[in-house]
Amino acid sequence: MLYWLYQLTSINVLQYITVRAGIAFFVSFVLSIFVIPRFIKWAKAKNAKQPIYSLAPQTHQKKSNTPTMGGLFFISSTIFASLLCIQLDNKFAIAGLLTLTLFGLIGVKDDLSKILGNSNQAGLSKRGKLTLQILAGLLVSAIVFFTSGIDSALYVPFYKYPVLQMEWFALLFWTLVMISSSNAVNLTDGLDGLATVPSIFSLLSLSAFVYIGGHAVLSSYLFLPKITGAGEVVIISAALIGSLVGFLWYNCYPAELFMGDSGSLSIGAFIGYMAIISKNEILLILIGFVFVLETLSVILQVGSFKTRKKRIFLMAPIHHHFEIKGWAENKIIVRFWILALMSNLIALMEIKLR
Repeated sequence: MLYWLYQLTSINVLQYITVRAGIAFFVSFVLSIFVIPRFIKWAKAKNAKQPIYSLAPQTHQKKSNTPTMGGLFFISSTIFASLLCIQLDNKFAIAGLLTLTLFGLIGVKDDLSKILGNSNQAGLSKRGKLTLQILAGLLVSAIVFFTSGIDSALYVPFYKYPVLQMEWFALLFWTLVMISSSNAVNLTDGLDGLATVPSIFSLLSLSAFVYIGGHAVLSSYLFLPKITGAGEVVIISAALIGSLVGFLWYNCYPAELFMGDSGSLSIGAFIGYMAIISKNEILLILIGFVFVLETLSVILQVGSFKTRKKRIFLMAPIHHHFEIKGWAENKIIVRFWILALMSNLIALMEIKLR
């Protein structure tokens, strides 16, 4: 709407993505700060609490009365602020909002089932959740593939030329990227604020790549893939960062509210979507290093137990391993934040080192 206001009134400052991204950030931040405490109060009154996994470390049982589904509100704030600030006919932006909405709805369904069933096992089945994620991922991938004008080239980090044209295979690959990223963030969301700050770092890094890729001069100068029109997605990313900062006010240790699957699934999918449109599907391994680490720990643990009947970690995901070893929760959280920051700084070096 602000972009239309620029067209109607010629307020030139509103044509710039950076200005509208800044406005979206503050709008979503204020909305999160205003709405979330009211939801916390309501949720406690209605006993809409987070069911704690029975095998979780004993220290987690004290969190059993903490409300969940915070993601519903910071995603809603993000969508509202984005619709206010984006160019509404931009296909990349529409696909980005669709990604947040579809994966958010899957998470809402899962969270509601757990709350109403008063059990962490009462949510969507693994097969049911995966099926819905595949359908959502395929839909978004198809929209990007058929309507945005983006090509199917695959790039590898620190090399400026494409290594492969994926053609139709891109639909499956992009779907896999979004689903993998979505579930990786979901696995990481096990401690207060653990997934929130690395998500912010990832969004900041990917926003830099998307903005440069959507800028004709900068993309040419830095030898980054030129993706005309993709820059509008930076506004959605800024809105999501703003709402996450507002959410972190209540989610930092000790958390007053959990994001739930409604938040983690949608954040992860959107991070995957940004990697796709910026041609950083492979670099996402470094950008989301903490999420990859958490996911690998689960894969290794399950694989080792099935093949050798032995566990590699005391418990997976790996943040629980350190909890059982006796690390304080806030120490684990901050150290993982540091890992996320370092990996993203290295990833940003790829902008120039090509």
